[in-house]
Amino acid sequence: MVSGHVRLGSPTGRWVLLTTVLGSGMASLDATVVNVALPALGRDLGAGMSGLQWTVNAYTLTLAGLILLGGSLGDRLGRRTVFVAGVVWFAVASALCGLAPSTPVLIAARALQGVGGALLVPGSLAIIQASFAPDDRPRAVGTWSGLGGVAAAVGPLLGGWLVQAAGWRWVFLLNLPLAVLVVVVAARHVPETRDTADHGRFDVLGAALAALALAGVTYGLILAGEGVLPLVAGAALGACFVAVEIRRSPDALVPVGIFRSRAFSAVNAVTLVMYAAMGLVFFLLVVQLQVSAGFSPIEAGGAMLPVTFLMLLLSARSGELARRTGPRLPMTAGILVCAAAMVLMSRIGPGASYLVDVLPAAALFGLGLSAAVAPLTATVLATAEERYAGVASGVNNALARTGGLLAVAAVPPLVGLTGDAYDSPVAFTHGFHLAMLVSAVLMAVAAAVTFLTIRTNVLAAAPEPARRSHCTLEAPPLAGDPACGTRS
Repeated sequence: MVSGHVRLGSPTGRWVLLTTVLGSGMASLDATVVNVALPALGRDLGAGMSGLQWTVNAYTLTLAGLILLGGSLGDRLGRRTVFVAGVVWFAVASALCGLAPSTPVLIAARALQGVGGALLVPGSLAIIQASFAPDDRPRAVGTWSGLGGVAAAVGPLLGGWLVQAAGWRWVFLLNLPLAVLVVVVAARHVPETRDTADHGRFDVLGAALAALALAGVTYGLILAGEGVLPLVAGAALGACFVAVEIRRSPDALVPVGIFRSRAFSAVNAVTLVMYAAMGLVFFLLVVQLQVSAGFSPIEAGGAMLPVTFLMLLLSARSGELARRTGPRLPMTAGILVCAAAMVLMSRIGPGASYLVDVLPAAALFGLGLSAAVAPLTATVLATAEERYAGVASGVNNALARTGGLLAVAAVPPLVGLTGDAYDSPVAFTHGFHLAMLVSAVLMAVAAAVTFLTIRTNVLAAAPEPARRSHCTLEAPPLAGDPACGTRS
């Protein structure tokens, strides 16, 4: 079957869709189930709060720092080849996570998982974009996105069940049979595609500097007042990254020309702040429900299901509304609703009832994200030049992950969540309540930036992104992980 001519209803089309859904589903499952397992693995390995932070952040760090390079490798070396390599890498790293005898080994294995994710995440939608006939691509992407949402919804429940029934290690070992299936199906049924026109040099130096800068800043933030030297080193490496990207443009990992649009820069600033607040919620809420409210891992894992279901139900309608009215008001209103939900979450404590205390906050959070995320995604693509459509979605994805990474590193120590706080319901509840209020303030800041900077309806005549971008952002990374981006 010739690449770019695969039909969705053909056997090859169905195999391609199955492969990409399962591959990206591995990453989305991992992102959602690990948070549910944090209290159990922390007690088993004797990890403190910083160990739990690094268990989450080590994966996000390498994924955020290398995802654009992973997409570029797929374009050049073959999207199926790099995708399969990423799946194998991810599986081996998952096995190391599942067998980890100590917290440092687990953190190192999580960092290796992020490298594998940086290879497979951009590849999933890039394969769909390059393989399917143009008139079938929208339906293929929609099917992929919907099934990815189902995986995200099942993930926390599955993780909670595994933690209770078999132990936290099976949260990682679950990836091994999935990986074998993906590799076998991809090798037999997925056509190889590559960008034969892309002959620029790989920006390996830029990718390395970005990852090292994030590592330095993250380490410094987790150490709080003791981390001045890593913070300075991270900031210096960040400055070097900017200088290298300016010098290498237009072959840079992040071409500086993409930021000539003030609206594009503004909406990415909103993304950074908004996803920082979201990262705190997804990191701390499932732990609070278990440590303080007495929920089982299964109950805590299923607490946020309304968020996923509401986004699946309403996101497309929100995107259409934003196209008609402009993204400013839907985004501003949605982000403010998320802030209100976080204020409600700050009431969750000992003896909390799901129906009275958790469900209203989760439903409000889902409504807010449904109103804000789709317009934000469309605005990112509409405010970038068409030639930068693919890298625009990748930059936005990297910033979303970076926001969560920095918030999870910085805020817990500031609100007193250090040491063995997750073993003390009183101490954890106090820190959790403060963290949710910090999240609400961050969301309010994001709403203000949105209202003040997005002045026109940039979506009125937005170009159709499917022709140039390998993927778009239809949901937050933790709600299906469909966000990726590569240069085209």
